[in-house]
Formats: sequence, C-alpha cells, structure tokens
Amino acid sequence: MLGCIIPSRATSAVRRPATCSLTSMPTDFSANTASSAPIDTMRVRHLFAKPERVTESGFLRREIAVRMQERLGLVRLSPRSALDAGCGDGADLPVLQKLYPDAQIIGVDGAHAMLHAARAGQHAALSALNRLLAQWLPAQLASRGRGLDARLICADFARVPLAADAVDLVWSNLALHWHPQPDRVFAEWRRLLRADGLLMFSCFGPDTFKQLRTAFSIATGVPESRVLPFVDMHDFGDMLVGAGFSTPVMDMETITVTYETVDRLMQDVRAWGGNPLASRPRGLLGRQASLRLRAALENMREENGRMPLTFEVVYGHAFRPVSRLTASGESIIRFESRRK
Repeated sequence: MLGCIIPSRATSAVRRPATCSLTSMPTDFSANTASSAPIDTMRVRHLFAKPERVTESGFLRREIAVRMQERLGLVRLSPRSALDAGCGDGADLPVLQKLYPDAQIIGVDGAHAMLHAARAGQHAALSALNRLLAQWLPAQLASRGRGLDARLICADFARVPLAADAVDLVWSNLALHWHPQPDRVFAEWRRLLRADGLLMFSCFGPDTFKQLRTAFSIATGVPESRVLPFVDMHDFGDMLVGAGFSTPVMDMETITVTYETVDRLMQDVRAWGGNPLASRPRGLLGRQASLRLRAALENMREENGRMPLTFEVVYGHAFRPVSRLTASGESIIRFESRRK
C-alpha cells in the first residue's frame, strides 16, 4: 500500500495522493542546449509494450494532468486541433476533448500496445455513450459520438508524420523524459505548432527517485546507472529558446509518495517505466547486493514507518512566435497605418 500527504498551497495540509511543495523558478534562459541521458528508445517501447504493467502508475499521471489543467486555465486558447504527445493509453485524450469540445484531438505515442489500449478505451466509452444517447436521440445522432474518437498515431516524438503548422496546442504529460534528444523534440513540436500556438508539458526532473539512486549506490558501492537521470528544468528552458519558442515559463514541485513495503515501491518504479538506459548493467543484482538494497531502503523509513520516494515534476509552457522570416529566408516587415 502507498500513502501520501500533500500540503496545500495555503498553510493547512490535506490528504491527497502525494506530498509536494511548489517552487516558482526564473524564466530568463540562454540559447544553450543540453542532452538527455543515453536512452535506448527500443527499450522504452519494450518497457511500455504491456499497458497493464504501467496501470499502477496512473494515479500520478492523473494528478499531474489536473495540475496541468490548472495552468492551462490561465491561458486564453481556442484550438482547432490539439496534439497529446506521449498519449500512452489515452487517459488525457478525453480531458483535452472536454476542455476543447470543438477541437480535433490527436494522440501520438511510440508504443503500439499503448495506442491499442487507447483505442479500446475510446471504443468502450463510445459504446457507453451510444447506449445512453439511444434512449433519447435518433440512431444516426447517437452513433456520431463526437469527441470520443481521437486520431491516434504511432511515431517518435521528434518525427511526427503531420504537416507543419498542424496544431494549435501540444500537450505532453510525463513523457518527454523518455526521449534521448529532447532538443530535437522541442524543434519538432515548434514545427507542428501554428503561430501563437501553445506548448504545455510536464516531465520528471533530477531529484526523481533520489532515494532509490542512493540505495543502489549503497548496495553496489559505485555510482549507479540503474536509475535514469533526468534533465534539469533550466536546461529544458535553454532548449526551448534554442528551438525558437518565445517566453518559456518553467516551474517545478516535488511530490513524495510513501510506501509500506520495498516490494510495492519497486513495483511502482517498474510501472513508471523502469530503466531504459543504453548503458544500464545487463545483469541482475547479486543476492548480497539485493539484500543491501532492501536494507538501504528500509533504513530510509520515516517516523510514520513508511518509505518515501520523491518525484521532481517539471512543468513548462511556451508559445511559438509569429515568424519574422518567409520560407525563403526573407525578412517580414509589417506596417500599420497611423490613425489621424
């Protein structure tokens, strides 16, 4: 069993699925770029090949989706089309459709199995809606099911088979950290966005799994490569500027989930995607190292007797600015008449 406490942004505390604190961060970034870890994309697809394997981690994705919606609510936006980059099993597709009922929703993910799960979920929801509407509406209207059948595409985030200027909103919830070249992903998302289009994303930051990283180091006696390192949010800000986005805004919060047992903690770590590093050790931990790992995690129990696991969640949003150049590289100069 896991348990969590989240202090609210006021002074009181409330019971919710995690513990977190929010820190606002600066928005002035240079144009430098940074690379992610050496992630094996085929390994990522393999780790997400069984949707039922990652089901247990869905509670955090849903919680982060709610927090992204809160941020999105501060932006005036009426998109004609929106892209969910890293849609997984499609949990956020109905969220986007509810926010923007007139928009075409598109989901893209690199794992076929996750998209099959998304399609199955859509069809189940559509059938339920048809049964409900059939009681009051003609059959031809009930069968339309507008908004429940998003277009789904299996593709690399950095090579989406859509035309340039195809969408007004790119939404990505806890997916970017699985890509080895986030700078290329940002460049692709900018290509897909229309002028003044919005990018909004969340992903894990460097303090994610810090207790597990420490425990592995204790167990093996060397700096560990069994836990994925994550990109710092300031580097993401630099990448956004380098990709041509304007006024990127970044912030982060830490969420601590607590566990009663080591087995449940490790089960959830695997459900969040495990270790897709190309440089990961190929062998299993030996018996003695495994015992040391469990002991190190047990020694991290807090006063309430539970073991903490930290997630640093990075949020970012930025706009694609209106282009100042034509397709041939010529400058665009706009003149406005002066009223007398």
